[in-house]
Amino acid sequence: MDSGAAGQSRSEQRIGLLNGFAAYGMWGLVPLFWPLLKPAGALEILAHRMAWSLVVVAVALLFVRRWAWAGELIRQPRRLGLVAIAATVITVNWGLYIWSVNSGHVVEASLGYFINPLVTIAMGVLLLGERLRPVQWAAVGVGLAAVLVLAFGYGQPPWISLVLAFSFATYGLVKKKVNLSGLESLTAETAVQFLPAVGYLVWLGAQGRSTFVSEGAGHAALLAATGVVTAIPLVCFGAAAIRVPLSTLGLLQYLAPVFQFLLGILYFHEAMPPERWAGFALVWLALSLLTWDALRTARRTAVRVAAAREAVALAAGSTPADPADPADPAGREKREPAL
Repeated sequence: MDSGAAGQSRSEQRIGLLNGFAAYGMWGLVPLFWPLLKPAGALEILAHRMAWSLVVVAVALLFVRRWAWAGELIRQPRRLGLVAIAATVITVNWGLYIWSVNSGHVVEASLGYFINPLVTIAMGVLLLGERLRPVQWAAVGVGLAAVLVLAFGYGQPPWISLVLAFSFATYGLVKKKVNLSGLESLTAETAVQFLPAVGYLVWLGAQGRSTFVSEGAGHAALLAATGVVTAIPLVCFGAAAIRVPLSTLGLLQYLAPVFQFLLGILYFHEAMPPERWAGFALVWLALSLLTWDALRTARRTAVRVAAAREAVALAAGSTPADPADPADPAGREKREPAL
């Protein structure tokens, strides 16, 4: 590999990792932001988030001049319907998350994003007919046991966690079928959300219950900043997704719920009786099994791909060159580390 290309590849991966850490770090620390918006209620905050997010992403798209996708989307009713479903599901997810943080349920909200990979796998089996490997079945079984233990600990099913996990897993499934990039997808979804959000805010103002004006300019600026808080992590995630392997992103995704969990305990001082620790421990065991299985599968796949390429090269009649010959580019490639 050319040293210049190798250096560029390392630089791109470094940029991707930094963007990945930034995206999941911001998502993990966002519970610190929502309480700043009080005395606004969860629905008012949600409506501002939907409205201002469209403003922010529309400005971003104007800057990069990417609008061709919008005309194509409008001419495809099925994809438009999927966008509307995605917008509805993420509205439920956003609204419940804001309410749970501002109501003292940060730990339970973090659990929703811990179990989200398990819910995604279960939906793949139930809805898409996917087949699981034995380790994945074991992880799902341990995750189900964790939910039962937590239900005992909470005195009821951890419904906040389950709704957050199922809504976000459904959102991911629908987004996969829509097949739009992150910025464009958020634009389409917030365009669907915009009119209901603005309508609710107008109604709230007419009732004299809006805090946007009554609480001062600083409060209004914070409510407007919900659009930036929504868009910036997504932009960082998009920059990471095109530069680092999917397996790396899969590991980075656990940063957000870890940060949320730690904030819930150390900053918000939420209670963690022994049965909740037991439930979380089971969830972390299930995620460890999933991660180990994913890394092992990725490694085996890479070995098979390399072997297939070598077989194709041999079948094409190429003769392996002496790696000790400095004049031979193939030998030179074998001596240099693969990046």
